[in-house]
Amino acid sequence: MSFVRRITSRNPGARIAELSYESRGDMSDLTEQFGQIDIYLFDQLLRGRIAPGMRVLDAGCGSGRNLVYLLRAGYEVFAADPDPESVAAVRRLAQALAPRLPAENFRAEPAEAMTFPDACADVVVSSAVLHFAHDDRQFEAMLRGTWRVLKPGGMLFARLASSIGMEQRVERVAGNRFTLPDGSERYLVDEAMLLEWTGNLGGRLTDPLKTTIVQDQRCMTTWVLRKTA
Repeated sequence: MSFVRRITSRNPGARIAELSYESRGDMSDLTEQFGQIDIYLFDQLLRGRIAPGMRVLDAGCGSGRNLVYLLRAGYEVFAADPDPESVAAVRRLAQALAPRLPAENFRAEPAEAMTFPDACADVVVSSAVLHFAHDDRQFEAMLRGTWRVLKPGGMLFARLASSIGMEQRVERVAGNRFTLPDGSERYLVDEAMLLEWTGNLGGRLTDPLKTTIVQDQRCMTTWVLRKTA
């Protein structure tokens, strides 16, 4: 026995998602439809901010965990990642789910050196990418490269490691590179940095900064902003 649950957003522009569940708790249908999408990116979908017909560019796409639903739903999807094997995986995923999209939409390029035209995307996704910057210079290059491809009025969705809420538990390596409690080394931002960059880029926050603290491991901050200039 199975049933269908309809999930809608109060925003009339959001697409209705039909999710099928098996009574035994089989979640395979959810995974098939949405992949391993970032839950905070999923929230933007539910709120109608990433609407059908938009051009979405994933800057640092990895193997495409955030692209499954977008490809299935007919969005015009573009993506870049410095790892050629990851891009090959995304091309295979797109061929299976959205064969109309050309292979050149998916490119083996770093965020700071993408060859997509200026202002080509309505939404740019940067999920767990910017914290791999080696220093301030590379962080700025990655961020400005990501911002460059966003249309005026478009939305940047970024998730990145931060020190917010864990300031006393990270150890500085050099500059803004820190060792986290989980032993990893990352470029970390804080609230002041993100607010300063929002202004420097000519953006405005769409949502307040939201930070998830993973106990004894790390902090991840969601930074969502509109391009106003």
